[in-house]
Amino acid sequence: MANTLKKMMKQHKKKKLAAERARLARLQGKPAGNHQDDYAARLSRHKRKVLKKTVFTVAVIVAAVTGITFYVEKRSYHNYKVVQSSEQEDVVSTSYLEMDGDILRYSPDGVSLVSDSMSTIWSENYQMQNPVADVNGTHAVIADKDGTALEIYDKSGKTGSITTSYSIVKAKVSKSGVVAAILDGGDDTWIDFYSTDGSLIAENQTKVDDPGYPMDVALSDDGVIMMVTYQFVEGSDTTSYVAFYNFGDVGQNEDDRIVSGYKYEGVVIPQIQYLSNNRSVALKDNGFTIYQGSQIPKEVKTVETDKEIVSTFYDDDMIGMVFKNDSKDKQYTMEVYTTEGKLKFKQDFNIPYTTIKLSGGNILMYNSSQMCVMNSRGVQKYMGSVDGTIKDFFKIGWNRYMLVLDSGVDVIKLS
Repeated sequence: MANTLKKMMKQHKKKKLAAERARLARLQGKPAGNHQDDYAARLSRHKRKVLKKTVFTVAVIVAAVTGITFYVEKRSYHNYKVVQSSEQEDVVSTSYLEMDGDILRYSPDGVSLVSDSMSTIWSENYQMQNPVADVNGTHAVIADKDGTALEIYDKSGKTGSITTSYSIVKAKVSKSGVVAAILDGGDDTWIDFYSTDGSLIAENQTKVDDPGYPMDVALSDDGVIMMVTYQFVEGSDTTSYVAFYNFGDVGQNEDDRIVSGYKYEGVVIPQIQYLSNNRSVALKDNGFTIYQGSQIPKEVKTVETDKEIVSTFYDDDMIGMVFKNDSKDKQYTMEVYTTEGKLKFKQDFNIPYTTIKLSGGNILMYNSSQMCVMNSRGVQKYMGSVDGTIKDFFKIGWNRYMLVLDSGVDVIKLS
C-alpha cells in the first residue's frame, strides 16, 4: 500500500513538472521540447543576429567607400605644392617619359631611369642627333630619328643595341620588349622586327604602290602581332590599308604573314596603337576603328564623325577625340569612349591647350603657361597657370605629377 502511494505521488510530480515546462514554453512562444530543441532555437536566433550585424556592417562600409569615391571624383583643387625639385636638369635637350612608376630621362648624350624623387636608378651613354623614345610597360626603345641607332631597355638597363641598314622613321616597342622599326630606304621602305637583345627576327620590304607607304606601326603585348597602317593613292583618292602580321604559328602559312587586312577608301590613318586585352585601334581622320583578336584581329567597332578632328588621345581604357566648337563660350567639344567604342562622356570646354593626352587615367591639357587636369568622367580637377614655360606634364602617382619647365623639373601635388 505504501509503495503504491509513493508511485502515485511520483507520477503526480512528473505530470506537474511537465505541465509547468509546457506553460513556460507557451509563455516564451516556443513549443514544448527537450533541451536540444532549446539549444537549436537559441543557436538559430544567434545566427540571425550575426547575419544582421554583418549585413549592416557591409552596408556601412559600402556607403563609406561610395561616399569617399564620390568625394574624390568630384573634388577640385585650386593650387599645387612642389614636393621635389631639380633645377640642374638640361630641359632644353632632355625629354621625359613615365615608365612603370619611374621616369625615363633621355637626351642626345644618353638615357637614365630615375625615381619620382629624381634619384638615378641606372644610366647609359650613347650618341644620337635626334633621339625619340617609345615606352610600353617595363620596356623602352630609343631611336635616332633619321639616323641608324636603336637602343632597347628594360627596368634593369640596356638589353640590346642595333645599327639599322637604313635611316629610322619610327620605332615602337611591345610590352614583351620586341621592337618594330620603319626604315626609309629611298624608293622603298622597310619594316624590321627585332627581339629584345637586338637580333633581327624579320624584315619586310614595302613599295609605295603595294601595299603603300607605312605611316605607323604597333605591336601586340606578346609581340606576336605587328599592326601596320599604309597609305597609297588609288585613282584620285587617298586610300589606307591596315595590315596585321602574325609572327607565330598561325601566320607561317600566310602570304607575307598577313592574317587580316582592311582597306579604307578616302581615309587617312596616321596613327595606330595596341591597347590591352588584345585590342587595337586605328585613329582615322574621320573617327576610329577598334580591332579584337589574339591571333587574327577582326574589326569589332567603328566610330565615325563628319566633324573635323582637332586632337586624339588614348590609353588602355579610353579613346578621346576633340572637335572645334562653333560656340563663342566653349571653343572645343570632347568625346571620350571606352575601348569597346561606347561613349563615356561628351563635354564642351574652353581651355587653350597645345597638348592633350591621357596619363595615369587622367586627361591632361596644357600650353606654355597653363595646365588642366580632368578625370576619366570629365570632371575638371585643376586649372591654373605656372611661372615659367611648360615643356611637359604627366602623372606619376596618386595626385602626383611631373611638371617639366624651362627652369627645371618639379614633382608637384595638387592641393
